[in-house]
Amino acid sequence: MSLTTRAFGSSGIDTTAIGFGAWAIGGTWGEVTEVDAKATLNATLDAGVTFLDTADVYGDGRSERLIRDVLAIRSGPRPFVATKAGRRLDPHEAQGYTKDNLTAFVDRSRDNLGMDTLDLLQLHCPPTAVYYEPAVFRALDALVDEGKIARYGVSVEKVEEGLKAIDFPNVASVQIIYNMFRQRPAKLFLNEARRRGVAVIVRVPLASGMLTGKMTRETEFAQDDHRSFNRDGTAFDKGETFAGVPYDVALDAVDEIRALVPGDATMAQMALRWILMNEAVSVVIPGARRPDQAQANADADALAPLSPETMDKVRGIYEARIAPHVHHLW
Repeated sequence: MSLTTRAFGSSGIDTTAIGFGAWAIGGTWGEVTEVDAKATLNATLDAGVTFLDTADVYGDGRSERLIRDVLAIRSGPRPFVATKAGRRLDPHEAQGYTKDNLTAFVDRSRDNLGMDTLDLLQLHCPPTAVYYEPAVFRALDALVDEGKIARYGVSVEKVEEGLKAIDFPNVASVQIIYNMFRQRPAKLFLNEARRRGVAVIVRVPLASGMLTGKMTRETEFAQDDHRSFNRDGTAFDKGETFAGVPYDVALDAVDEIRALVPGDATMAQMALRWILMNEAVSVVIPGARRPDQAQANADADALAPLSPETMDKVRGIYEARIAPHVHHLW
């Protein structure tokens, strides 16, 4: 299957506009068996997806190793694989982002992924102070010079962090949360990144599954699922869970969005299409735990553009219900 591709910033590389986020198969969304994880990865690649995003802390390297094992037995062109580093630091503080630590993290990911040179290394939502430390970015430049990474980017929590990061000229990409419940990046960041030739990777596109429209007030999550234990930011930034929107507030907004879903699509597919309406987005990385979810995500590529009326209505729902809770935070 041939999916729509977009330029990955000014790298000269094109990737599919719909990628794959490998957080869930690492095991932080409840248990995913190795068989199911590999089947999901294979379904993703069979659907034509050419961009995979992972991190060294997803399952303590499990996600990276699963990708390695699946790619090792597949033929044909290898997909672009992005990983992240930094969250292994304990405590997770800016002073830990040293050349020695970054080198150790990179070497571990190279081994986990079975790659001599990582396609893309991203700083994994580091403390804001990191963006004011040129030495960190010089260390990343050195890793490029050493051939351990081909390029580097950052994964950010806040729009302001993204704007500061792209002041460093060799930042190739910024990964940011952008979805129907998190619209501030479109106002302040996305066009500036595009103007500078920086790729934009969109994560949490379905607001931790909320924008699938399948959750209710009775939905229960496993104890090891971040949607159970991180709603208040207990383990990491609460914006990573349901995009930071209070659960009941999100459900009410979803009920309104449901009426806007095209007849030939699911709400999840509409949510992905909404993101891709912004041409500054290079790739969106929905996750999946099962092959059918992976295929459904890829099928969103064929969805027709949303009408101006639908876009306006989504904006209105956001401004009325969601923005008061999140717009000023991220």
